[in-house]
Amino acid sequence: RMDQALLLVRNELPAQGLRLAAVSGACYQCLYEFLVFVPPSNGSLRKPGTAAVMVDTQHPLTLLLNGSVGDREVCKIQYHFGEFGNYSLVVKTLSTSTKTVSCDLVINEGPINSYLPILFAFLVYMGILAILIVGRLFMKIDPVRNWVYKKLNPRETDRLINSELGSPNTTDSVSSDPTPRLWSTASRQRLRSLDTFRGLSLIIMVFVNYGGGKYWFFKHESWNGKLHFPSALFSRFVFIMGTSISLSLSSMLRWGSSKRKVLGKILWRSFLLILLGIIVVNPNYCLGPLSWDNLRIPGVLQRLGFTYLVVAALELLFTRAGTESGTLEMPCPALQDILPYWPQWIFILMLEVIWLCLTFLLPVPGCPRGYLGPGGIGDFGNYPNCTGGAAGYIDRLLLGEKRIYQHPSSSVIYQTTMPYDPEGILGTINTIFMAFLGLQAGKIILFYKDQHKQIMSRFFIWSIVMGVISAILTKCSKEEGFIPINKNLWSISYVTTVSCFAFILLLLIYYLVDVKRLWSGAPFFYPGMNSILVYIGHEVFENYFPFKWKMQDSQSHAEHLTQNLTATTLWVIISYLLYKRRIFWKI
Repeated sequence: RMDQALLLVRNELPAQGLRLAAVSGACYQCLYEFLVFVPPSNGSLRKPGTAAVMVDTQHPLTLLLNGSVGDREVCKIQYHFGEFGNYSLVVKTLSTSTKTVSCDLVINEGPINSYLPILFAFLVYMGILAILIVGRLFMKIDPVRNWVYKKLNPRETDRLINSELGSPNTTDSVSSDPTPRLWSTASRQRLRSLDTFRGLSLIIMVFVNYGGGKYWFFKHESWNGKLHFPSALFSRFVFIMGTSISLSLSSMLRWGSSKRKVLGKILWRSFLLILLGIIVVNPNYCLGPLSWDNLRIPGVLQRLGFTYLVVAALELLFTRAGTESGTLEMPCPALQDILPYWPQWIFILMLEVIWLCLTFLLPVPGCPRGYLGPGGIGDFGNYPNCTGGAAGYIDRLLLGEKRIYQHPSSSVIYQTTMPYDPEGILGTINTIFMAFLGLQAGKIILFYKDQHKQIMSRFFIWSIVMGVISAILTKCSKEEGFIPINKNLWSISYVTTVSCFAFILLLLIYYLVDVKRLWSGAPFFYPGMNSILVYIGHEVFENYFPFKWKMQDSQSHAEHLTQNLTATTLWVIISYLLYKRRIFWKI
């Protein structure tokens, strides 16, 4: 099967059988998992005892062979098996006098290179990009452009050429193209970099949700760990939502909307997001009526809706006239985007204190106080039912075990059996903190409008500050820090680390798209303009053609990657067509 290899164990020891166990290199402080028993060799027939077992190829494994007599350790081997490889582990006695045993790993059939489909897909997309760039350069040449226009619409082209306007020049051709015109006019009112940032995060999220080619590194980290590909996608979406809140509320208030009216819009939008989220995560289209007992309550859109409600209401409540225009006198002008909002910071700090107290001080039955582990076979199997510590306990207590996510990412490697929801109640506090940091980025854009150096330097400073806080909280370690980086828990260190990279990414996109205009933001700009529609659409139509079809080989990364990239690309095309037709679904 995919992500597996075949291991044949040959036991040439005549006196005892062998017990083979293994532990994954990605499993921190885990118990060994029993794999297979290998019978002893038949000395009279000179026939070794054999046993075959499938082993995981996603992470390095530590194999442990113990003898059946006295459970004595025979040998221990660390090895990273290759996908679809065929291996033999030969156990034999080197010296009968010293009873020295050797364990030799032999490759019978080499593994396949499962990463070639990624390289091929990368080259295909780079080829398409190169063709588009070359085509755009050729379109700047007058004879080529006129020939293309004539082929596409000969009557209109002849009319233009024969009219008193003469041959269209570069200025005319640019103005006749709707996309650059929209860019030049809309860019003064709307920052394309924000929609590009949102669209980039969204499209990668869609690709990962569709399966990411079934590659392990496109899946969420099992528990603690580095921020690989998918781990920071939702959080970046939360970050840019906070940025958009700052800009949109400022615009509505500036155009004369009352705070009461704006609050009504905030409440209505939050309600719709939460309602849509509950509908999306509980589809049950063909299984009959959905039981309330099994209704999952937490989810991505639900958390977005509640976070939006808190952060937008917080911004609306403490916004003061004159702060953004700079008419208010500040004791420290360098902090003019922070000091006027000190009540907001106090509120956020209070929320973080609540998170810390609940996480580290709340008694959880059967678990040590302040436990942050995955449970299962982690921590040497001492706390199998303590998945998520206080966060998991609060969800199970308030929502019920059947109303939260039943298959957390920790269940694969750590073999956890307890339900745990990564979008649970306690983690929402730090999601609010994440959105608030995005809100701060929006305030920087408002306070230093058109001052590109000031905006980019402050993005960089915020990134450094968040990075330093993360380094202190984690001790620059995966597992040994005060508060490890953990996406499932939405730990403070996770939020500060993701924010560090989010500020840097926003800085780069802002520089390329809105400052130097070296990049229009395409193709990510288009899904960023229709983010709710793309997200809900990809969830609802996930199992329908042409987003999914029956595969010839379901154990092929190449087929899964082709299907997932096709589905993701289709949503980019759909969002582009909707953009050209001026169709935007706003809540």
